[in-house]
Parts: sequence; structure tokens; C-alpha cells
Amino acid sequence: MNNRTPAEWAFGLVLILGIVNLFADMTYEGGRAITGPFLGSLGASAAVVGFVAGFGELIGYALRSVSGYLADRTQKYWVVIFTGYAVNMLAVPALALAGAWPLAAGLIIAERTGRAIRRPAVEAMLSHAGKSLGQGWVFGLNEALDQTGASVGPLITALVLFLHRGYHQAFAALLVSALLCLGTLVVARLWYARPQGMEEGAAPSPQAERFPVAYWSYVAAGALVAAGFADFSLIAFHFQKVATVTEPFIPVLYSAAMATGALASLVFGRLLDRFGRPTVIVAFFASAWFAPLVFFGGPALAWLGVGLWGLGMGAQDSILKALLAGVVPPQKRSTAFGVFDTGFGFAWFAGSAAMGLLYHASLTGLVVFSVALQLAALPVFAFAGRRRES
Repeated sequence: MNNRTPAEWAFGLVLILGIVNLFADMTYEGGRAITGPFLGSLGASAAVVGFVAGFGELIGYALRSVSGYLADRTQKYWVVIFTGYAVNMLAVPALALAGAWPLAAGLIIAERTGRAIRRPAVEAMLSHAGKSLGQGWVFGLNEALDQTGASVGPLITALVLFLHRGYHQAFAALLVSALLCLGTLVVARLWYARPQGMEEGAAPSPQAERFPVAYWSYVAAGALVAAGFADFSLIAFHFQKVATVTEPFIPVLYSAAMATGALASLVFGRLLDRFGRPTVIVAFFASAWFAPLVFFGGPALAWLGVGLWGLGMGAQDSILKALLAGVVPPQKRSTAFGVFDTGFGFAWFAGSAAMGLLYHASLTGLVVFSVALQLAALPVFAFAGRRRES
């Protein structure tokens, strides 16, 4: 360990993987900010744009249970991670070469596929550092760096377009962050060939064959949160339709939401390690109220609502993963994260579809649907916490 303490060694792993994810989010979030209008400029219809976005997200979550299981089964975590990042990163700047919407659609789906391949294995690696640092802080710090990249990426593509360059040039500019991501990943592999060594005392045991009840309770609670959490595309659509926020400021709002999520993940991660279950209840109770603010409020309340939405985004990828790591043995965490993400993704997809229909039928119904599902998750979180302590 080069005379470093276990905590210093663990922090180094979290920091370098966080930097990898910062560059990764800078790349694909920068691309996602303009993929809709880019497809439209290539002649794709609104139906095609909606299908590509929805199918990409569905694949991006559904494959995680498969890739997570394969990583645990083969123990080839770094192979899985490098494969996922390579596809995830290179598909985005490759859009600069797309001259027809079918090719662009294929690359957009490939980007989501790459993220699905690498995500569970990366989270499993991060969880090994939690033994020394605390799972809340580990996932909170990683998510903060992740969201920082997500805040900067859309601003890069916006700047390219502001300078009167085209969509192709904007995607090409993201090659820099993509290569920085892959280069940093190589360094991480050289420095941390076997992160499992941070939890050497956690050997496989017969009783770990099945996931505990607490794990499945967290899966159920996460699905409720996901189903009630409106996608930002629907929020942005509403802002544009009713002119709550002027169109040029919508990407700025999204960037602000990502920055809020970065700060929230750090704070909630620390609080989770110190206070435990009450932190979960407070975080998701607060974020549940974004819907009435963004769909019923004026400009000032809209900004507050988007802030709560960003807070919820930060909590989802920090608190939830920290909770899972605390109830699943190290040798099965990649599988556990993958299964959780698959359930979360399907619930998000179903909830988004329902809210899309409710938006045209009853805005009040949409808000009630969103708030009710997220609040329904709170007693499930409480039940899971009691099961963990028993």
C-alpha cells in the first residue's frame, strides 16, 4: 500500500474512479443534451426520437442485471468495466460522423448499452472502500463527482452551439473528455488491480446464496421512488409549453439541478454514515415535493422544484447504493447492484409513460401520482431498516 493507511488507500480508489465518472458524465450528458434536436435535424420524427430515447434507457437498465451477474461469476471485473467504458465513451463522439438518423440512433443506444455493461461492476468496486470510509461517504463522493461532470457536459455543447458551430462539431468536442475518461481508467487499473483486497475478511459463506429480505425491500422502495420521479424531459416540456421558464434557461436549470445533486450526495452520504435510517426518510420526503412546485408553481417555485428534483437525483445514486452495500456480501454486490438497477429502470420507464399520459389528461392527477408513489416508499425504507437491524 506504499505506506498508506487502509483509509487513504480506499479514498484514492474512490477519488480516481470518481474522476473517471466525472469525465464520463461530461461526455454522455453533454451528448444527451442535444441528441433530440440532432436526430430531428437528420430527419427523424418525434415518434422516432421518443422511441430511441425510451428504448435506450430501457436497454441501459435491463442489461445491468446480466452484466452484474457476469462480473461476479467470472471475477473479470476490470474486463467488464473497460468494455463498458469503451463502448459508452466512444459512441458519443462517433455521433459527429453520423449523417443519417438510423446510424445516430444506433450510436445513442450503444452509449446506453456501454453504461449498462460497466455500471454494476464499478459500483461493486467502490463498495469495497466503504469498509474503511463508510458506504455513505464513498457513494456520496462518487456521485458528487459524477454530477459535477453532468453539470459541465451540457454547458460544453451549449457553448459550441452558441459559437455557431453545428451538432457534429459539438459531439466531436466531447472526444476530449471521452479520452480523458479512458486514460484515467487505465491509471486506476494500474494502481488498483484488486480492490477486493480492501475487504479481505469478507469471505463467501453458504448463507449468502440468497439476498436478504432487507435487500428486496430496498428494491421495492427504490422502484416506488423511480416510478414517481418525473424525467426532466417532461419537466422541460412543461416549462416550454406554459412558458414558466424561458427556453434558453431550461438547459441552465438542468445544469443547476445536477449541481444540486452533487452537493446533496455529499451531504446525505455523510449524514447516512452518522445517523443511518432517518437520513433516508428525510432525503426522499423532501425530494417528493418537487412535482407540485414545477408543474403548478411560477418561475420562482419552478427553480425551487428543480432544486428538489436535483436533490432526489443525488440521493438516488448515493444513499440507495450505500444501503444495498450494507446488506449484501462483497462477492455478490455486482449482481445485487445490477438487479436493483434493472428493477429501478423498469419502474422509471413505466412511471414516465404513465405520467406522460396523465400530463394530457390531468395535471393534478400527475402530481398526485408522483408525490403518492414517492411517499409510499418511505414506510418500505423504514421496514427494510428494521429488517437489517434485526
